[in-house]
Amino acid sequence: MSTYSDYKAANHYTTYTVKEPAELMQFLMNTISGISRTRAKEYLSQRMVYVNKEIVTQYNYSLKPGQMVQVAKNRHKHAFSNPWVRIIYEDAFMLVVEKKEGILTNAMPGDRHENVKAILDEYVKRQSRAFSVHTVHRLDKGTSGILLFAKRRDIQKIFTDNWQDIVTDRRYVAVVQGEMEKDQGSVTSWISDNRMFISYSTPYDNGGKQAVTHYRTLQRKNGYSLVEFKLETGRKNQIRVHMHDLHHPIVGDHKYGSTVEAYGDRSNPAGRFCLHAYRLAFRHPITGEILKFETPFPQAFTRLLS
Repeated sequence: MSTYSDYKAANHYTTYTVKEPAELMQFLMNTISGISRTRAKEYLSQRMVYVNKEIVTQYNYSLKPGQMVQVAKNRHKHAFSNPWVRIIYEDAFMLVVEKKEGILTNAMPGDRHENVKAILDEYVKRQSRAFSVHTVHRLDKGTSGILLFAKRRDIQKIFTDNWQDIVTDRRYVAVVQGEMEKDQGSVTSWISDNRMFISYSTPYDNGGKQAVTHYRTLQRKNGYSLVEFKLETGRKNQIRVHMHDLHHPIVGDHKYGSTVEAYGDRSNPAGRFCLHAYRLAFRHPITGEILKFETPFPQAFTRLLS
């Protein structure tokens, strides 16, 4: 990540001292004369705001008295822009990003296609060779949404060893085929892989791992349902397998029962695999602060039910 000295040398900036507790967006609105909400959002999204020498992009970041906020007058030289990945939050320990559908989280063996980790590796290398990113969790290629990467191996280990305790809220949204019978419910099963590496589940212990998915039907229309999922466990292909078990496969998930392909199938009006990781909340492994991140539902989902 950019060092403060790099930032200071490359930019003209204005410094403010926090005098009372406030959220970052509100602090900018109250402190900078004449600033509009749109402009304040641009400062954050363009990574022009530092809190105690660290870039912060989270609008509701909690400020404490005595902290120092710097706002650059111009975008700094390490501004990040990529069609596949958007950085939501960054500090000295981690990166929280939103990935688009159609790109892998990590490279597969022998695969030279672009992936999120490689994109972020290149980003941090431009700032300091001392940093690289380390994968904390993954999303399937067709799934869009929020991903978390650590900047240090010890931080990665804290997350992976204590994932169930650190993560306080993790939710997905999907468009599934058919209209859900229940407004809400839960699915509990044991998930394992067959010889073709396709996950399957049974209501009894099959030697795999227990998986628990809570779901809530948000909308039913046009032969589809918009469904929210809250994961109690985070097993491979958990949501996909459980929706197959309920006979409501995710739109575009041909592997697990969808009658339409994700791409290149004219019968799929969304033109994509319809699963999105839209919310992630966790306790910061160093500061202990609860960080909450949320992204809008993809427009392709809402169009199916409009």
